[in-house]
Amino acid sequence: MFGTQSKRDLALELQAQFPILRPSIHARRANLTVKFQDLYGFTVEGNVDDVNVLNEVREKVRQQGRVWWALEASKGANWYLQPQVSSLSEGIVLKSSLKLAALANSITLKRLIRKGIPPVLRPKVWFSLSGAAKKKSTVPESYYNDLTKAVDGKVTPATRQIDHDLPRTFPGHPWLDTPEGHAALRRVLVGYSFRDSDVGYCQGLNYVAALLLLVMKTEEDAFWMLAVLLENVLVNDCYTNNLSGCHVEQRVFKDLLAKKCPRIAAHLEALEFDVSLVATEWFLCLFSKSLPSETTLRVWDVLFYEGAKVLFHAALAIFMMKEDELLLTHQVGDIINILQRTTHHLFDPDELLTVRLFIILFSSFLVLYNISCFFLIIYGESHS
Repeated sequence: MFGTQSKRDLALELQAQFPILRPSIHARRANLTVKFQDLYGFTVEGNVDDVNVLNEVREKVRQQGRVWWALEASKGANWYLQPQVSSLSEGIVLKSSLKLAALANSITLKRLIRKGIPPVLRPKVWFSLSGAAKKKSTVPESYYNDLTKAVDGKVTPATRQIDHDLPRTFPGHPWLDTPEGHAALRRVLVGYSFRDSDVGYCQGLNYVAALLLLVMKTEEDAFWMLAVLLENVLVNDCYTNNLSGCHVEQRVFKDLLAKKCPRIAAHLEALEFDVSLVATEWFLCLFSKSLPSETTLRVWDVLFYEGAKVLFHAALAIFMMKEDELLLTHQVGDIINILQRTTHHLFDPDELLTVRLFIILFSSFLVLYNISCFFLIIYGESHS
């Protein structure tokens, strides 16, 4: 589809998707706080340096888009779903060729996703790779429409809470904060509350579903993305009444912080700071309330392909990025302010994801190191 477009057409399309942000001359001179809309319609507040960072990020996204479209042109529109098959002249396909091709595609895909999926391709890639398309295929085509009609007008504790939360979900957004946006979000949330009565509705899901609506464009696709998130991607029971899954996440993250950042963990413990004060919102809202939308969606790119571990890595990266500042704090409020200021101004996703990649590589090194030490000990004992 995209491979047939000329370079000029692609350039114009990309430019339309990512307009260059231009603060006023007065703002540039005085370095005042400026407001502007991001790609998904959210009003962003920052200084001129933030605008420059966002422009740099959008240029990176344009370049990344060219890479994806080049792959679509050479390998086909759905190249990421199946390996490129090499065959002999006789038409016999070697198993080893299949395995190598699949491995090569997997490595290429993981690297590309970590660098970001172009927004125009994001709905299609998410829907396929997350398992949402497969989940949707197991039910009749009319499932979502039948569900929304069946539950229309029904009142439950979940629907009452949803109605209460709709106006508080990204207030001021040019589409979400309108009667049309509220109605679409309500149908998705109410529909899922009847699909899974154990989950029903939990605060936090409204932000997740709202952002899914903006990305996926259609209610039905947003509904299935929400379903695959809650049923396959995230830790079980994160959104049930007792939030048991979320409590498990908090304990895991606390242990992870103590292991990877012992100085920070010890300092927080000395100040009697509970990481759940910030991490609960991070995990329940999947960072959608904390990080700028374009950074959040870069985290979600990885989430839908590599799983829930990215949430722990991203949370850990935020603490690691501000280790020096955090170690100088003396009050719980100071810690919260530093973390909130950091997340709200993380306009460059690479700044966060580069630290996250370091965490992965360091963890892999430690595993290999421990395995090597184990075999050295065994080898030494066998020769003593």
